[in-house]
Order: sequence, then structure tokens, then C-alpha cells
Amino acid sequence: MLYLNHLGMICPLGDNHAEISRRLFEGESGVAATARYSADRELALGCVDAILPGVDELPPEQRSRNNQLALAALAQIRPQVDAAIERFGADRVAVVLGTSTSGIAQSEAAFRHRSAHGRFPAEFSYGQQEMGSPAAMLAAVLGITGPAYVHSSACASSSKAIASAARLIRMGACDAVLTGGVDSLCSFTVAGFAALESVSAARCNPFSANRNGINIGEGAALFLMSNEASTVTLRGWGESSDGHHISAPDPAGGGARCAIEQALSRAGISAKQVEYINLHGTATVQNDAMEGRVIAELFGAHTTLSSTKPFTGHALGAAGAVEAGLCWIAMQDSNPAGRLPPHLWDGVRDPGLPDLNLIAAGDSLGHPLRWALSNSFAFGGANATLVLGRE
Repeated sequence: MLYLNHLGMICPLGDNHAEISRRLFEGESGVAATARYSADRELALGCVDAILPGVDELPPEQRSRNNQLALAALAQIRPQVDAAIERFGADRVAVVLGTSTSGIAQSEAAFRHRSAHGRFPAEFSYGQQEMGSPAAMLAAVLGITGPAYVHSSACASSSKAIASAARLIRMGACDAVLTGGVDSLCSFTVAGFAALESVSAARCNPFSANRNGINIGEGAALFLMSNEASTVTLRGWGESSDGHHISAPDPAGGGARCAIEQALSRAGISAKQVEYINLHGTATVQNDAMEGRVIAELFGAHTTLSSTKPFTGHALGAAGAVEAGLCWIAMQDSNPAGRLPPHLWDGVRDPGLPDLNLIAAGDSLGHPLRWALSNSFAFGGANATLVLGRE
């Protein structure tokens, strides 16, 4: 059995479990309008405003805001990670993460400096934007000598990283893995999605007839995974690549369905046993139509579900880990009534979508949440689904 023993997470809802849980269950969004990354107009973004750890003692190539977010998440579980390294050995612990931006924000700042002064700043290193930087940094900080690598497959990155971590343990390559994802906001990403006409100036509105795009966000979620028993298990995962289009999902949802069915099969449960689904739920016209169709076909209208992106924004490479983290929090002993993450939207149903069981604020199961499923569907047709179970 694979267990998600500990979670360190920082996101627009907060930088500790208590604050994240309170805001989540009370329906308090962390998304707000800002022009921080889009000087020509305000957009609703999921920004992390907490004070982050310093990186001055790291090598120049590892000094980035992205790595600061990763260190902030690590700090919450550092004693448990250090204990695992002591118990298993540095060579028997791995780091497997997902990201899509890494330190691109530092490159943006460096090019602005060059434009103004004719040269890059002395502290700039191209390595700051290398995709592998967060895994290499965490391994170095922790003294880990086992495998350390990053998945970068857009919005499915960290869900795929968690699945990859599970395989490392199952094949006997290591005994514990620090796994999850980290992504940070930058102007490059915001401008890219704006060019696709996929961003919303207001808080996103998934599955509404009025949905008109995503809110981009940032954050980090790190799990310590091992075979040692604890409350939450990673019971299943599924991955697929339908390659339908560089940015649009397959309208029939074949790849999404394949990932979900794989995850359920690996978990050894039926669709009827799933009590909560964390939807990919980007609030774009095409994604919600595809995902709604697949969910209705596989789960019917009874399963409770929500998109948590109106709370956090879409953290891209970190989204899968952050959303799995919200499921993990909902499955803890501190939530005995099984309160569920509500679906924040305007309540205007789209007649073209199936009638799904979207969770209202205050809804609960009346018992601890036992089975949760989380979807991540990315550009290029990269799909990943995780199934979490409560022991």
C-alpha cells in the first residue's frame, strides 16, 4: 500500500493546513484582481502573498521564486522528511516533482534589466528557468542522493509526478519519495493564456453557462510518500495521451475517460464507490463540456463534485498536487463530518451540459470522506487521474 504520509502546501488559500481548510470549507476564494503580471489590464489571479523563505544561500542557478514556494512547502514537513532520510538512507529517498514555469520569472526580470542597462544582472543564471531546478534544489538542500527529476507536461505535470513516485516505490528503487508540484506566476504565462483568449478578468465560473476562461494561479504541494501506514493512501492513478490538439481537449473525452478508468481499476473500486470528485474544471467552454460529458457517462448524477480552481486559480504544473492536497485535507481526522470543497460559481447551469451534482457551500457527507478522485487534463492531450483512499 502506498501512503501519502505528510503534506506541505502553500497556495492562494494560505500557507498552513488550518488556514487552507478554513477558507476552503467556508467558500472563501483566494483569487483576486491584480495587474501584477499584466500591466495593461487587471486579471483575476491566484497569487501567493505569504512571506517566502530566502534563497541567497543557494547557488545562483537555484535562486527563483518557484524554488522559494517549494521551500515554503518543504518547511511544513521538513522534520518528517529528515526522519525518513535518516531511517531509509539518503540513496533510498527520491524527489519527483511537476512544474511548468520553473524560474521563468527570473529570466523575465533579467531581460528587462538587459533592455534598460545593456547587460544581464550579475545574479542571473539561465539555470534558474531549467525545468529540473526544483527537484535538484530540494535534493541538494535535503542531502538526498536517490532519483531527483521533474515532469513537465503542462497541467498534468504534478499528477504524473505523483504517479511516477508511486512506481519508484513499487519497483523497489526507493523507500520514500518527496513528490508533488510547484509553479509560480509570471508575465510570460499570463500573456500566453491571454493570447489564447482563455483568461477571465473575473473569478472563474466552471460549468456555468456564463463561463469564459481560467484564472491562473501558483503554489506548491509536497507529499512524503512511503509504504508506512497513515490516514490517506494513493490507491490508484491513470495516465493517457490522446494527442487530439495542442491546446484543445478531445471533445469526446476519450483520453480523459481512459485515465479515469485506469485509476479506478488500479484502485480496485467501482465508480459508484467514489464519494467526491475534484474536477479539472478550468471554466473554459471546451474543457468543461468534455469533462462534464465523461463524468456523467462514468459516474451518473449522484457523485458529489466540484472544481476548486475558483479558490486557488489554475496552478498549471502544480495544479494536480494542490488539488490532491485539498482532497488529502478533506480526508483527515480533523474533518469527521466529511465536509466537501464547495463549487464556487454563479449557479447558472448550462443547458448544453449534463446535470451534475455540484457541491454547495456547507455540504458534507455526514461521515469521513473515504474515496476521492482528482482529474488533471493538459494541453497536448496529456491526462492524469489520481484516486485517494482513507484507511
